[in-house]
Amino acid sequence: MTATKSDFSRRTFLRGAGVTMSLPWLESVPVWGGETAAQPPKRFAALFMGNGVHQSEWYATGYGKNMQLGNCLKALEPIKEQVNVISGLYNENATGVGIHPGMTGNILSGVSLQRGAELKGGITIDQVLARKFEQETIQPSIVLGCEQPVTGYHETNFSMAYSSHISWRDVTAPVPMEVYPSLAFDSLFDNQGSRRTRSILDRVSEEARDLTRKVSYADRLKIDEYLGSVREVEKRVERVRALKDQAETRAQDRGKLAFTMERPDNGMPEDIREHCRLMCDIIAMAFQTDKTRIATLLMCRDISGLVYPFLNVRISHHWCSHKDNEIDYERICGYYCEQLAYLAQRLQSMPEGEGTVLDHSLLYFVNNMWSGKAHDNSRVPVITVGNLGGTLETGRVLDYQDSGDENRRLCSLYLSIMDRMGVNLETFGDAHTRLINL
Repeated sequence: MTATKSDFSRRTFLRGAGVTMSLPWLESVPVWGGETAAQPPKRFAALFMGNGVHQSEWYATGYGKNMQLGNCLKALEPIKEQVNVISGLYNENATGVGIHPGMTGNILSGVSLQRGAELKGGITIDQVLARKFEQETIQPSIVLGCEQPVTGYHETNFSMAYSSHISWRDVTAPVPMEVYPSLAFDSLFDNQGSRRTRSILDRVSEEARDLTRKVSYADRLKIDEYLGSVREVEKRVERVRALKDQAETRAQDRGKLAFTMERPDNGMPEDIREHCRLMCDIIAMAFQTDKTRIATLLMCRDISGLVYPFLNVRISHHWCSHKDNEIDYERICGYYCEQLAYLAQRLQSMPEGEGTVLDHSLLYFVNNMWSGKAHDNSRVPVITVGNLGGTLETGRVLDYQDSGDENRRLCSLYLSIMDRMGVNLETFGDAHTRLINL
């Protein structure tokens, strides 16, 4: 689909006091302007987990419905026919430069990073795609995180900013992450001012009733389901917002900035499970309503300090990754695959045109290294979900380990993805060819 500024200006929104709600695709009313059901938009979301994986249980064999998944990937079982498990790719400019930050800051760009005080990286695939669609959507992209960035320098003399940011708008500027689910939710609905704590649905209820009178029965059901989903997320955000407001008050009383405080005083969900699910829900609603077509989610940063008591894991993510073939780390890796599966199934449940939002999307899951214990990034774990509007065959296990260095570059994959989304570059990062057999 190629939208125009004229199409964009004709979009239908539900408006209320201090809030603007975008709508999902409808068959009976062109709420997105001049789009057709036959050509829904394509979307891309990058999800990042740092510090490597549990190697012995991170595998897949077979094809389609016969695909066999290792324990870490079991959460993908219901959607495995829409999954590609890719191994053997490498990020050349992240090898041989030292552990952690130098392996992370270019995971979506493939460029060389600069040591020392001056940040120097390169534009990432998500932001290249964001520029492609910035005239067609309300937001060019959303960049979210479930863990606060860290400052300072690693022992390798790379800035820790490289460990905390995977999305870069240009050579020197990482894209700031939104780590508060309440603020990400507010941004999704342009929820501003003193009324932001009032229910969004209450404020748009009159316009919603007017719209439902004009649409088909099927669209009425879709609108009801969408509004119900918004309300469910809103209730969860309300709890988080209260924590954030209380944290800011406590921080002021203590003469300390809220974002420097530990959980839960920083106002984020105390439980990483709720935090990550809320961010996935926000991405899903943003894609469903065409608010944006590009999203990036840092589920945990490199050298992550997150803890997982609900998995019965008693040490932080980073230190657990140094025992990366033990059961504790298997549980952590499985947990992050669960988040990927959750987002995929949310998108799969959203009808759009002749398929679903997932059918028109690509979810890209990547880690910055293979082994956290050995800090081995000679190959990086990759999973994709979705066929990107029928342009990508799925249900496959692809191994590039023995294909020769020129045929296993991570950035060759990025060139192939961008081709399918209408961005045709001769080179990107360290690659000048497309990934073979994709």
